[in-house]
This record gives sequence, structure tokens and C-alpha cells, in this order.
Amino acid sequence: LRRSVWFGRFASLQALLSSANMTAHSFTVPMIIFTTFWGLIGIVAPWFVPKGPNRGVIITMLVTTAVCCYIFWLIAILAQTNPLFGPQLKNETIWYVRFLWE
Repeated sequence: LRRSVWFGRFASLQALLSSANMTAHSFTVPMIIFTTFWGLIGIVAPWFVPKGPNRGVIITMLVTTAVCCYIFWLIAILAQTNPLFGPQLKNETIWYVRFLWE
């Protein structure tokens, strides 16, 4: 009986740690991918713009687009990781969920 209780606590701790690791990993991959993507658009792409009368306008457009899209995406992803407010629940609902989960 004592081993099963200890194993249950160990399993729940292991699940908690693996979910925290999964969360960190699932946040890191999109950060790397989108930072690389918009970095390529804003830093590398302007080097390949052909010479012409509108070259400065095209470079400005590429850099501005990359910066604005990256900042928009970054704000959206960070707002989801730490929301300012959560779901609004009544006290009765909270007590019912607590009773149901125990």
C-alpha cells in the first residue's frame, strides 16, 4: 500500500515535470523559427533587391514589414503565455470543480 502511494506521488511529480519541460520546448521552437524567418526577411532579403529607382523604398518596405510582423507575432504569443486575466467563474462553479476533481 505504501509503495503504491509513493509511486502515485512520484508519477504525478514526473508528469508535472514533463509537462513543464514540454511547455518550455513548445515555446522555444516557435520563437526560433519565427525569429529566423522574420530576421531573414528583414536582414537578408534587402541584400537581394535589384538596383533601380525604387530600391530604397523596397528595402524600407521589407525591413518595416519584418519588424512590424515580428513584433505583432511576439506580442500575440507572449500574451498567450501569461494572460492578464483568466476565465471568470462563479464561486459555486469553483467549489463544484474542486469537489469533482478531488
